[in-house]
Amino acid sequence: AGSQIQGTAGIPRRSRRRKSVAIAYEPGQGDGAEPRRARWEPRDWREQLERIREMRRSRDAPVDEMGVQKCYDSSAPPQVMRYQVLLALMLSSQTKDQVTSAAMQRLRRRGLTVDSVLQMDDETLGQIIYPVGFWRNKVKYIKQTTAILKQKYGGDIPSTVEELVQLPGVGPKMAHLAMHIAWDSVAGIAVDTHVHRISNRLKWVKKETKHPEETRVALEDWLPRDLWKEINWLLVGFGQQTCLPVNPHCSQCLNQDICPAAKRL
Repeated sequence: AGSQIQGTAGIPRRSRRRKSVAIAYEPGQGDGAEPRRARWEPRDWREQLERIREMRRSRDAPVDEMGVQKCYDSSAPPQVMRYQVLLALMLSSQTKDQVTSAAMQRLRRRGLTVDSVLQMDDETLGQIIYPVGFWRNKVKYIKQTTAILKQKYGGDIPSTVEELVQLPGVGPKMAHLAMHIAWDSVAGIAVDTHVHRISNRLKWVKKETKHPEETRVALEDWLPRDLWKEINWLLVGFGQQTCLPVNPHCSQCLNQDICPAAKRL
């Protein structure tokens, strides 16, 4: 933002010649119409997306079979179900879906509710969730967040991204997925390491992004909103099976001929 204009008393005014600015109009717009900013879109993105849908048609990636959407008790009361979704998301950070799923099954066998976790001592909780990544930190975050949910939200989870990211151990990706899965609300795109990596490889961002949150902002700037919910599970499974972090299977990818990264890898 530019600096604010200060008082000009006693300062001689300099005449400024305004530069003429050419304004481009959309076809069919007449004089006096508001200029429209052309929306940036990646090259070939619709075809790339359709081919990824084709490659993901069988839905047999780890995220499909053991992802967070499969980890909660769908027969539980809605409030308990939402808590289990959030807990699964917290466990899933830096952890393979198989490990998260197994930890959630062990927790659910003990009756996974806000009250049952608050009554559990830290050592017991740690033994149950091990070997999820950073399990010691997650024990601490889970206990802190569960106490907040009990005190502030009556045992439920917040219904906004802004409130969710205030909880200990909950980041933007988890918050957006919690909104999708627990509240069936699309507040933004959930960007994890797979979505971040693939978006950069396909040049779905104007310029290279360094962090998933940068990628989320860049994607939301152009991707039609009705696709926001689909993008996460599509790209996560694609990243688990084909577009791997190291040695991606480009020869098996339907996008090989229109992927900017394929020839360099």
